[in-house]
Amino acid sequence: MARAGSLVTIGTAAFRCLVCGNRQFWDRAIKLNTTATEIFGLDWANRSSLGLICCRCGYVHEFLGDQVALWTEANGYPEGTNNAE
Repeated sequence: MARAGSLVTIGTAAFRCLVCGNRQFWDRAIKLNTTATEIFGLDWANRSSLGLICCRCGYVHEFLGDQVALWTEANGYPEGTNNAE
């Protein structure tokens, strides 16, 4: 059985897929590789970003920073979320 997707907010705004408008995403870490760290065998030192994969169309959205929050569909968006309709 496939894992359920999450609702996403960026700051206080609900996020939707930029391609199809869907509001459910799977999440995963994406390594941001650089040539220098790969040459010297320091791949572990590369930063990661948050990848949000649209559950409908599969488009991958990529984010850095800590403004992205994930919420379960059952609990919905938190109180005060903008554009949550």
